[in-house]
Amino acid sequence: MGDLMEFLKPDFCFEDQRGSLVQLCRQGWKQINVTTTKKGVSRGGHYHKHNNEAFYIIDGEIEIKLSKEGKGENVTVKSGDFFILKPYAVHSFYFPKDTTMIALYDKGVEEGEGIKDIYPAEV
Repeated sequence: MGDLMEFLKPDFCFEDQRGSLVQLCRQGWKQINVTTTKKGVSRGGHYHKHNNEAFYIIDGEIEIKLSKEGKGENVTVKSGDFFILKPYAVHSFYFPKDTTMIALYDKGVEEGEGIKDIYPAEV
């Protein structure tokens, strides 16, 4: 799994009677998105050449199909999971539940002059 995906740990977690705080990172990410996806939807089907892309699942579940250079695997992630997808890892997501997640990019998808670091998977 190491050259496709790696599970991460938040920098800091705290919980008491008032609730909880999860600090994902203090630095190192240039683009951060919050995404909500409805149950039954598929997303992805692409890869990034230049970006490491990390995800923190706030609520829900994702069935992920990963592949790179003929190797592939399926992984299911759920609420509280924090993971990173490596460059050139083709990723397709299926959402069996309504899901809210945070996506972090180390370089940012927009590379300038209308070019984006998003490349469709070859079929």
